[in-house]
Amino acid sequence: MQDLWSTVSKYPRFLISVILGVIFNAFAPFAPLFKKPVTAIALVGLFVAAFACLSFTLKAMLALG
Repeated sequence: MQDLWSTVSKYPRFLISVILGVIFNAFAPFAPLFKKPVTAIALVGLFVAAFACLSFTLKAMLALG
């Protein structure tokens, strides 16, 4: 029974590792763009606009406010 709980306790760490790996690989292509200030500002603006669009869309769909 101890082996079962030892194995089950490893799953959260594995899940966090997988999520961080996906995030790292998703944003790795954008890393060179942050070296120039103009493209960095444009990229940050794009991320903020995408988050705002997603946020407003979900608020409207779920009638939250």
